[in-house]
Formats: sequence, structure tokens, C-alpha cells
Amino acid sequence: MSFGEDQSRIRKENAPQVMAIIRHMALNLLQLTKDKMKRQSIKRLRKMAGWDDNILFTIRSQKFS
Repeated sequence: MSFGEDQSRIRKENAPQVMAIIRHMALNLLQLTKDKMKRQSIKRLRKMAGWDDNILFTIRSQKFS
């Protein structure tokens, strides 16, 4: 639980499923980046992406294989 899913107030129609997919994709991108940037946790990568646009761009430009 790295995105605070328990505190989410999204509960109507198909929004919970859509948000779960988006969170899963974001987590996969963070894990791919974590493998390339040694010794970084998911939590730390999320913070660094919020602080630095270059790191955010690096995370967003990962390619799934």
C-alpha cells in the first residue's frame, strides 16, 4: 500500500477499478526505475519524482517489456 488506497474516497461505479489500474501502472513504472537506480525504495522514488521534474520524466519514460 504505497498510494494510500485505504484512505481513498473513490467508491462509485467503475472508478475504483480504473484507479486501481492507474495505481498498478504507476507502481510498475516505479519498480522498473528502482531496478535501474540502485538502492532506492518506492517511497523515496515517489518523493524524488515530486521534487525533481527530471526524475519524474525518467520514471514516466520507462518502457514495459
